[in-house]
Amino acid sequence: MRVAVAGASGNIGSLTVTALRRHGHDPVPISRSHGVDLLTGRGLDEALSGVDVVVDAISAPPADREATARYFATTTQNLLRAEQQAGVRHHVVLSIVEVHRIAGTAHYSGKREQERLVSTGPVPWTIVPATQFFDFGATVASWTERDGTAYLAPLLVQPIAPADVAEFLTVAAGGPPQGRHPGVAGPDRHDLVDMARRTHQVLGRDMKIVPTWEAILGADMAGNVLLPGPDARIAPMTFDDWLAEQEAERVRPG
Repeated sequence: MRVAVAGASGNIGSLTVTALRRHGHDPVPISRSHGVDLLTGRGLDEALSGVDVVVDAISAPPADREATARYFATTTQNLLRAEQQAGVRHHVVLSIVEVHRIAGTAHYSGKREQERLVSTGPVPWTIVPATQFFDFGATVASWTERDGTAYLAPLLVQPIAPADVAEFLTVAAGGPPQGRHPGVAGPDRHDLVDMARRTHQVLGRDMKIVPTWEAILGADMAGNVLLPGPDARIAPMTFDDWLAEQEAERVRPG
């Protein structure tokens, strides 16, 4: 099956391209580096020629809520328009577990707008909500780091390996449209501050992590609000196993 991947040069997108090939599909990468601009629509009609399914794994550049929502709205509308014209029969989009329960960041606002457009759009769809990725703690810490100190909310999360997210997206793309897919998550719960500290340690980075509710992620994300529901599909890889992979990659010769 011919499956286009929007955001193919990103972390999840590139892993999804690899997973699609492993499952015997013919992936079509969509990104600016592949000559397609989702904001303008340039190259999109040509890229979707003969495509059966689109997987949308794009991520918005850092911006305020209004700009992020506008980015997701524009790219999603351009995708859906081109898909309808090309006869694409299934639109699969990566979203966030419990994205409608909390205000969250600008990214959350953008994903809510993206979900709204997909679920009311002209192409049959599947929304795959995932929990935070294993590298989320270190990523958020990098947003607030100043002079070797970062400030991070002590959130309770049940994170998932990026490669496992790509696997779920690939399986969804190979099946019929499902509407809202059950949430997907990793097997264990973790404190985000501890995750950030351990990730930086494994990567050999010297950074002090200060727990606080006054950083980017606020108290509206405290408690269980970021955790998946009881029907969640649980991925196999643990955070400990992922950390071991990162360390092995760092110390590998050459």
